[in-house]
Amino acid sequence: MTKKRQAAKRSKSTRKGKRAVARSAGGVLSVATNERKTVKERVAALAEAPTAVYEDDASLQAILSVLRNKDEPIKVRLAALQALQAASFSVVAFESGRGDYTATLRAVADDPDLELRQRVLGLLAREKDGFAQKRLLEGLRDPEKALVPPEKALQLLSYDVHAEAYPLARAIASKPPNPTAKREALRLLAADASSAPMFERILRDKDEAAEIRQIASAALHALKPQKLQAHAREILFDTSEQEEIQATSLTALTQFGAIETVAADEALRTRVERLSRAGSGKLKEGARRFIAKYGR
Repeated sequence: MTKKRQAAKRSKSTRKGKRAVARSAGGVLSVATNERKTVKERVAALAEAPTAVYEDDASLQAILSVLRNKDEPIKVRLAALQALQAASFSVVAFESGRGDYTATLRAVADDPDLELRQRVLGLLAREKDGFAQKRLLEGLRDPEKALVPPEKALQLLSYDVHAEAYPLARAIASKPPNPTAKREALRLLAADASSAPMFERILRDKDEAAEIRQIASAALHALKPQKLQAHAREILFDTSEQEEIQATSLTALTQFGAIETVAADEALRTRVERLSRAGSGKLKEGARRFIAKYGR
């Protein structure tokens, strides 16, 4: 077979393949957007939609319309969102419709369905979208305008923290509506140097939950590592301290302490030696790692 005939055969095969993909895309789209089909059928069609669906503007607009339509079953709309999200990551041709995609996400950010709102705001927040930032901050200032619970808003704001989020997070950490919101507020504040004194207070507050104090410890390591080392040493000498927090402090000293300073601290080394014999399992294990590194 000549090269010319081979090329013609490949071209014919390519055309057939494209027509088959187009027919497949059209079939999938007709099911996905057909209100007479069952929810199960439409969800399955959206999950199987080939990339050709997103390379055609009319088809893309049809799926965006399904997502925007509040009268559509929520399961179908969520399936449309998932399909669009996948396409936005993997289809180069999707770029031409990205503006419409983003506009649609913003349009449904205040949808009556909480799950859809959270997922849409999550997608926008990951893209550091200014609209999403504004609405999330607005909800923290005024709970009546909140699109998602405060803990979720704080979590989403952490993707692109702006200075104006810090005062709101500190207020929530001081008077949290629930334990999860406090945890998320502290995690967001771990990037705020001015919050270091607050983390010091939390670390030394025995009335705080161990998890919260551990978050404070991690934040101090990032913001004020020397302060953490000083507090960790004092915690190890406090016989009324929680063993879990002592174990956290011991890990901080072992992994991040200044070798010359810690190795020369005879009182600390003696205290850790005692903990290696009298502490709990986790504390003993930490003490042994300390001794292995700094000797006795």
